[in-house]
Amino acid sequence: MNDLEKSGNQIEAALWFVVTAVLLVKAAKAEAALRKIFFVLSGTFFVFGMSDIIEAQTGAWWRPLWLLFMKVGCIVVFFFGFRAYYRVTKRKE
Repeated sequence: MNDLEKSGNQIEAALWFVVTAVLLVKAAKAEAALRKIFFVLSGTFFVFGMSDIIEAQTGAWWRPLWLLFMKVGCIVVFFFGFRAYYRVTKRKE
């Protein structure tokens, strides 16, 4: 892995940590129906950021194999979390 790829993964991880912080603030201010969703998503973005730090060290998102499962798991939680957010906000309209 070259330095550009490693730096790119580190920058990407930093972005996910910012998203984590934003979602934590939103969770603290949110009503009960959205609070859990924001907390779950913030934790998942934190784990996703950690996976990018690990990827920067290993040089691949699929190696070791558990890193691939970690990333896939995060994507699954993102899907269901955003779906839950959409459903809660749609009910309010």
